[in-house]
Formats: sequence, C-alpha cells, structure tokens
Amino acid sequence: MAPSAKPAVLPEIFSGIQNVNIDRLSELPESTLRPVLPCLVRMSLCSPLDTSSQWTVERKKILKCLSGIEVVNSLVGLLSIDFHELEQDARKEQMLRNKIGGIQTESLLIAQLEQGIALEFERCDPPRKLRLLLSEILFIMHQMKEAHNGFYEKSSELFESEIYLEEVSDVLCIAQAELPSLLPIAEVAEALLHVQNGAWLLCRVVANSPDSFLEVCTCLIANGDDQDEEAPGIRRRSEALLMLCDMSPAHVLAIRSSCIEHCQQPGLAIRLTLRHDIKNNDSCVLSSIVALVSGLLLDNNANVRNWFANFIRLGQKRSDTSAVSALRKKLLEELQEILKSDSEVMSHRRVVQGCSFIRLYSALKCIAGLKFTDKENQNLLQLVISRPPMTEPGIRFICLGLCMLLACPHLLSNSEQEQLAINWINWLVEEGWHFEQSANVKASFGEMLLLIAIHFHSNQNNAIADLVSSTLGMKSAVKANALARMKTIFTQDIFTEQVVTSHAVRVPVTENLNANISGYLPIHCIYQLLRSRAFSKHKVSIKDWIFKQLCQCSTPLHPLIPPLIEVYVNSIIVPSARTDRTNDPITEEEILSVFKDSIILCYSRKDAPKDVESMDASSEKSADCRSDFTSQILLLYYVLLYHDTLQNNMKSIVSWNRTVHQYSPQMMACIPMKHLLRQAQKEPSLFTTVYSSFLRLLMTHYPHHCLVSDWLDEESVDCFPKEALLSPPGINCSQESLQSAFDNLLECPGQCILLLEHLHIRPASELLPYCHTIVANLRHLLKPGVPRRSQELVQQIWIKMSSLQPMSQRVTTTNALRASNSEGIKLMDYTEDDITLDPLIVLRCDRRVFRCPPLMEITLRILEAFLQASKSFLLSYIQMNPDIDDNKSGQTSTVKEREELRLALVAAQESAAVQMLLECCLPMNEQEKNEVGLLSNLREIQGIVCSFLHQMFIADIGLAKLVHFQGYSLELIPLTVARIPSMHICIEFIHELIAQPHIDKQIFAILLISQLSLQYALPVTMAAAKLAVNVMNTMLGVLPLSKKASFFLTTLPALVSICKTFPPLCDDTVALLMQLGRMVNSLLSVLNISTDIDVLSWEDEDTIEKSQTEKPYAENSECDETTSLLCQKLFRCIHKTFREIVGSTVMLQHHMTV
Repeated sequence: MAPSAKPAVLPEIFSGIQNVNIDRLSELPESTLRPVLPCLVRMSLCSPLDTSSQWTVERKKILKCLSGIEVVNSLVGLLSIDFHELEQDARKEQMLRNKIGGIQTESLLIAQLEQGIALEFERCDPPRKLRLLLSEILFIMHQMKEAHNGFYEKSSELFESEIYLEEVSDVLCIAQAELPSLLPIAEVAEALLHVQNGAWLLCRVVANSPDSFLEVCTCLIANGDDQDEEAPGIRRRSEALLMLCDMSPAHVLAIRSSCIEHCQQPGLAIRLTLRHDIKNNDSCVLSSIVALVSGLLLDNNANVRNWFANFIRLGQKRSDTSAVSALRKKLLEELQEILKSDSEVMSHRRVVQGCSFIRLYSALKCIAGLKFTDKENQNLLQLVISRPPMTEPGIRFICLGLCMLLACPHLLSNSEQEQLAINWINWLVEEGWHFEQSANVKASFGEMLLLIAIHFHSNQNNAIADLVSSTLGMKSAVKANALARMKTIFTQDIFTEQVVTSHAVRVPVTENLNANISGYLPIHCIYQLLRSRAFSKHKVSIKDWIFKQLCQCSTPLHPLIPPLIEVYVNSIIVPSARTDRTNDPITEEEILSVFKDSIILCYSRKDAPKDVESMDASSEKSADCRSDFTSQILLLYYVLLYHDTLQNNMKSIVSWNRTVHQYSPQMMACIPMKHLLRQAQKEPSLFTTVYSSFLRLLMTHYPHHCLVSDWLDEESVDCFPKEALLSPPGINCSQESLQSAFDNLLECPGQCILLLEHLHIRPASELLPYCHTIVANLRHLLKPGVPRRSQELVQQIWIKMSSLQPMSQRVTTTNALRASNSEGIKLMDYTEDDITLDPLIVLRCDRRVFRCPPLMEITLRILEAFLQASKSFLLSYIQMNPDIDDNKSGQTSTVKEREELRLALVAAQESAAVQMLLECCLPMNEQEKNEVGLLSNLREIQGIVCSFLHQMFIADIGLAKLVHFQGYSLELIPLTVARIPSMHICIEFIHELIAQPHIDKQIFAILLISQLSLQYALPVTMAAAKLAVNVMNTMLGVLPLSKKASFFLTTLPALVSICKTFPPLCDDTVALLMQLGRMVNSLLSVLNISTDIDVLSWEDEDTIEKSQTEKPYAENSECDETTSLLCQKLFRCIHKTFREIVGSTVMLQHHMTV
C-alpha cells in the first residue's frame, strides 16, 4: 500500500513499542503490527540482557503474536547472516568511496548488476538484499558530505517503487539495528531525506528503535533552515518531522520547543500547533496557536523574537500554501468566532480572548510588520469597537483597543470606519465614569483618552508611542503621518484643547494614591497638561486639584508625584514667554491647614496637654491617618522646591518686572522640617522617588536642620531599647512638679534627677509639653553645687527635644542663657532673625556657661546651627535681591563684589566665633591657673571646644588659615596643636605666616612651628622648622637691641622642641645661640657687667621683669638701665636654652662627651 494512503506507524503502535506494552500490542490486529515486526522479531530471537522470569513470559507473548505472521520468516532469514563480515565489506566500501568519489559503478558490496537494482532486490537472497541496501545508503551518505550547490536528491528505483517499500523498510531496520556504528541513526535520517518516500521509511526505522525518537528529531531540527520553508530539502525535513509527530503526538510540545530553542524551522512549529491543537485544560480560554504566536513575538529573548518576526515578515510574500497563510487563516477563523455573539455586551470569556487577539495582531503589525488584509481589518475594527462589560477586564480591553487604533491606524481605511471609531470614542467619554464606579478601580480609560488628546495637542508623538508601547507591552513605532487622521479625530472632532483642560480639572483626584496603583490615572493627564502649559494658556486654575491630590497621597509614593510637583512649580515661576500667564501657587492657609494637626504645632498652642498621659491619647488620635505624614512631606517638598526655583529665576523675574508670591518666614517656621525629615529617614524605601531631592533642597536652604551631630545623636536615641521605656511606678511627672523640682534643685536634687530620668527614657514626641519648663530653668544648672547628673540629663533631654522643633528651641535656649543685665533693665528677647544675622549672640551668654561642660555642648550646637543658618541666609539674600544693570561688564563686577563681601562677612563671623571660643579656654582666675590634675571643668571645656574647632577647620581649611593669621594667645598654642587633630593643615601655610612683616606674627609662627614639630615629625615639618631657624638668624642682624631682646626671649624656648624632634637642625641652632651669645656677651662687657653665670644669679629675673614693666624701652640709648636688665635676662635665656638642647639631644650629648 502506498505510504500516502495510510500513516507509516499508528500512534498506538509506537506507544506500545516505546513502553514495551506487550499486552497492548497483543490486542491490536496483526496488520497494524507490520511496521514494528523487525523490532518484535529481534526481541523474540536475540538473547536478552534481562533474564528475569517476567521478561521470559513477555517473550512468549511476543512469539505468540508473531506465530501467525508469514513475513516473520523472511525477517528471521535477515537476522541469520554474518553481520561481522558484512560490516567489514561495508567499511572497505566506504574507503573506496572516499578514493574514487561519487561514482557508483564500483562497489565491493555488490558485483556488477545485470538487471536493475529493484529487480535484483526482488530476486536475491537476504544477504544480497542487505548488501544492495547498504550500498545505496552508503552512497547517499557519501554524497551528502560532498559540496553541492543545491539540495541533492538521489533517484533510486529501490526507494521509489512502493511495492518494495515494506521489504526495504524491514531490511533497513535490521541493518541499522545490527550495524549501529556503521549506520548511525542520525545520519541515516539525514540520508533518507534525499530519497523519495524517505520520510515514510524514517518513521519505520524510528518506530523499530523508539529510544532514538528525540535524537532523530533534534538532529533534523538542528540541521534545518531558520527561515526558508519553500526549499525542497526543508519541505522534506518538515514532512518527516510532521510524520514523526503524527506517530507520537505526545512529543509534539517537545519538538516545538526544540524548534524555538534552536531558532530553526518556524513553519514546522506553526504546522505542528495547527495540526495538534493542544490545550492545557478544558477551561483554557486561548487556543494553542494564539498562545504560541503571542509568546514568540512578545518573548523576552530578542533572538527568538527577531527570528520569528522575520519569518512572518517573509512568509506573507509566499504562496497560499505556506505556514504563514495557514496561520492567518486559522487566526481569522478564531477571531470571527469571538465576534459571533447575539448579545450587545461581550461576555467575560470573550473579553479575555479579545484582549489576547488585540495584543497578538498588534504584535504581528508592530513587530513582525504584517500587512492586514481587508477582511482582517474589518474584523479587527469590529473587535476593537465592541462594548465590553463594566469590569476591570473590560477596562483593560478598551485601553488595548485604543492603543491598537494608534498602533494600527490603517484599520480606519474609509469614512464609514472612521465614523464607527468616533462613535465608539464618544461612547467611551460618556461611559468612562460609570465604568470606573462599577469596576471599582482607581484607573480607567478616561484618563487614557485625555492623555492621548493632550499628546496630540502638544504634538508629542514620542509620548504617544511610549503610551502605546507601555500599554500593549511591546515596542511600537508610531509614525506622525500615519496618525494624521487619528489626530484630527481626537483634537477636532472629540477633544479640543479647551475641552481637555476644562474636563481635566473636574476629574476627581485619586484617593490614597500610591505606587501600588497601576494603569493610567488622572495624574498622568494633569502632568502632561502642565508640561504643555495648557492650563495657563486657557486660564484654567489647577491649584485646587494639585493640592487635593497631594493631600490624598500615601506610601509608597507614586513615581509621578515628584515630576508633577516640579512641573507645577515651574509653571508658577517660569513662564514660557514674557507675557504668558502662570498658574497660581498653593496659598499659605492651605499649606498650614495640612500641618494644623501636626504633633509639634499641637503642643505649641495654649491648649496643649499638661502631662504625658493626656499627650499619649492625643498622639494616638493624630496617628490614625498615616497618610498625613506623606502629605506633609510632599507639601514641604513643594515649598522647598518653590523657594529653590524662585531663587534660581529671581534675576529674570526682576528684569521682567514680574511679581511672584513668596512664602513668608512665619509660615516656614510653622512647618516641622526636622520632624518630617526624620520620618522620611526612618523608611526611605517608601519615599524613594522624592527622598534624594528632598534632602538636597533641605541641606541647601536649611542646612541647620541637617547637622551631622544631630543625626548621630538621633540614631543613638532610636537604638534605645524599648524595654527601657518602663519607668518606675508612682512618678507623677507634670510641668508643675518639674518646675517645683528645679526650684528645689540645691536642697533636694534627688527629686529633680528622678523626674529627669523619667523624661529621659520617653520618646521625643512626649517631651514637647516640658520643653518650655526645661529651657526656662537652664540657669538653675549654673549654680554652684548642682549635681553633674542633673546637668547631663538635661543635656540629653534637650538634644532629644531638638529633633522636633530645633530652631524655636535654640532661640529660647539662647535667651535663657544670655548674660544678665547688671542695671536690672529687662531686655527684649532675641528672635530667630536676630541670631541668624549675628550668630555671635549665642556666645554672649552667662560666663558660667563656659565652665559648665553639658551646657557648653548645648551652646556649641546652637552656635553651629546659627552659623549655618547665617550663611544660608546671606546667600539667599543675594539671590533674592539681584543687582540688575544694563551694562553687562559692570553687572559682572558688581556680582563678584557682592559675593566677595558675603564670603568676607561669613569668614569674619566664623573667625570671631573661633577667637571667642579660644579665649574661653584660658584660665579665668588664679585658682584655675593653679589647678593641678586632669579632672577639671576647664580641661573638659578645652576638650569640647577643641573638638568643635576641629570640625570647623576640617569643613573650611580657609578658616583655619584666617584664624592663625589673626593669631591668638601664645599660651593656647600647645593646647590647640595637641588637642585639635586638624592642626596639621597649618603646615601648608606656615611659611606664609612666618613671612609676615609683623614681629608678633613671626613670634606666633615660630612657636607654632615648634609645637607642630613635636606633634607631627614629618619632612615637611622639618623644612618649616629649618625656615624658623633661618628667620631667627635673619632677625639677629636686623632688629634693634630692644626688640631683639624681647623677640629672642619669647622664641628661644621653641628651639628646644625643634632640636628635640629634628637633631639635624642642632648645628644651625647652636650656631645661632653662639652668635647671639657673643653679641650679648660683648654688650654686657661694655656695660662692665660680669658674664659669669654664677654672678648673674637667677633671682634677678624678678627685678628684670619689674623694671621692664615700670620703664619703657629706651629709644635713643641702647645702653640704659632697662637694656642692661634685658641683656642679662637674654643671656640667662641663651644659657638655659643651650643646656636644655644639650640635655635632650643624644647627638650633642655624645659630642660633649667626646
């Protein structure tokens, strides 16, 4: 029977032989077992590896099945030949083929044929048949390896005669099974593709060797073509694979997956899917062909996507019998099936199917470049304009349909179709609100309609393409000329710009807007309209909508919120032209209304609760709505961005003579910036889209709210264990009891400490009612005898309270610690503006603060904050008051001068603060001068001040240079060098300082070098020390005697430190001392004063100092009595310096010994 009349192998036969289901095979008719008889005969006759009794029973069943079949005898004869000898001859045949090439006349397997090969095959014995078939197969396999221009097809009478095919298949199966090394099944499969009926024979071979099914299929796929399906070789290969899959339908999905994995034979994948329409389950909505094509075109693997798209693009140009044509026909049939409905409203199942078809055809158009036929256009348009139910899938269907109209504008090919689309869009406009209410979703297609119209009005084709791409889930190249008609429909027939803007402000805001809400929302439309300045152009107020939406936000923040605020602020401050109208800003009353329930403002009012218990209830009430914090942070971000944008554009605003609203400092003072920053810092992941910009703006304009020391303290407070919040029972902590405890602090300190301990472990929000009481009683802590523990507790509580309302607390603390008026006149309290203009007010406090370390730390925190605030204020003032001059060169010089003046003022403030702090490190009385030991308030104050100065010097190296050029008390040089780690920066400019023409500056520099040498023994320090010695040598010859004596009396002790650290400088130092000693010795000799060190007793130093203070320097005579005393003192100083150098320097000690 011809191969075309019936399948090569039935699926049940292959399944039985593959699973060795002998019982199943026994039930089948004998005629159906004909394809696998070679395998069954070998199983029954060949000695098995399995010698179990079960297999013995199975072999008996096989023999029973074969007992009545006559063909089995011929198969037994084929198995009786000597296959070893046959294989040796076949190997020689292969070697001969390699030598003589593609000539078939010479063969070692068969002698010269007297008749045709078909007739010879019919008449010969089994060994001869095997040799004939092997000769043909080996010749084809050899020819396959030769280079050919096209597909090689072997014309063989043996394979073309259908009457011999059954016997040929038997011989071929036996030969392949007995000679697997000579005839690898993969090569046999490739060879059979080159003969007629090869696919049929291949199925017979694979059926008799079922384990090789996947190997053969994989080989055929891998050697196929990635695109062409019309070539003869590819057509035969596909035919063979299709027949193999018909033989084993269970392997269809595996074969299809192999095609996709190798990116080969896409036509085969389509034909397999069309022929074997397999669904995962009965409830599957989509057919397998829709799922396949959609998955390939929308695959994340670009290679697979491009491979299949190219196949579709090329396949539409081929004949009607191609796989692409069959695919289009099948898809059209299923599309028409969806459209068959008696109901006007689509069912849920059809809606889901329709969404899939819209995405599928959009992918075929946008990715594969498929050109739709008229019939496809008509059915697709009918699908798009269908009316789905008011459900979430229905909204999804409409959004996809809108985007398909934009991605495939050629669906509207005539006026009738355009009118259908217009009617459908008008229906969407009317029913949009009902859909949103019925579906109970935040996003609807109404926003998408508005967004499309906005983009069309502003000619933003790229934005339309992005909208289409994000909705359809694929890259869509939308061309402007193709969208011309759609643009007309949206901008003229349905949505004019006036209609869009008027409708947009009436769209309700999205409640509880956050990043978890997907789809297109009203915020998308408002954002695009703000970008295009449509509201300003048509004089439509958008302020109220923006404010309401900001008040309806929650976390995690929606990613479009920050861009919305930015574009809204720009539309207020920066007009696109000089005469353009701008949007209105949010009013101060509206902003403050959001903060009216803030935990900080609640306790700034008179009705604030008096104790912790009532405050706990109030805080629970205010914490009911978590979104309050989100709205407050967003409005603070809006105000900061508004202020920043206003500053950056103030010059153009003044030049255009425009009036722009500025938010008052009083309103800014009511916003708890520090508190909101802390909330954002606790959960930065919820404010990811705005946190970095928010922090940048706050640090730029309000750096005093972002002090590093405050952040470190707050982190340590947050790490406080929660179990520590359990305070001892029986403590009645109220403002009255706390005030009473402060009043009796000296008499009964335990009560005050107990209350302070109780407050110390409470959260910062619970300390607000006690802020005024604690700050007002800071002076009590300055009294003698106050326990140190109470001072430290107040300091820690103050730091914790400053995290909520820092600036107001700093101002009240400054007023509480200010110096008292000796005349008894009540002074007005300083305001925040007063201290910002003059930060040194902070240091004009009670002198006792400079000997109270805990309060000194508070004072330094306040000073640091107001120094930062002052710098920010000065910079803001210059930007907000630009100097407008028509002369550009004059304007540039003026701007430069103003900036230089600002920097000079800042430097003067900071350097004055440093000088005042250094001064407080000096002993205030004789008692402090005579204190011995490390545990003293003065030493602790010195450590606190030095640590603070270290931070200032590190932040601004120029400040350190300025302070040292100004100079300070020589007594403080050892202290500053030893306890300020950043003093090493002085080495960089010490050579400039010592080069100053003033003697006092040179003395300061030399003493500073000596201390730096002790602290930092570096090569650069040694160079500076050598410079100091050289300067002293120079001064030896240029200074007059009176100034020379005072100069060297102060600087000679510094040589000891220099020589101790750098012994190589001892020679120069000794030479200096020797020269100076000779000069003084000669002068004393002239005055008839003995230079014997024993005669010049050390008790004369008091007399010399007394004479120096009582008598001025002699200007006309260098040898008066004062000069004599100075010379004597200088001589002693030289001798003392020399002895100390000798005693401290190993080199000189060795030299003196020698």
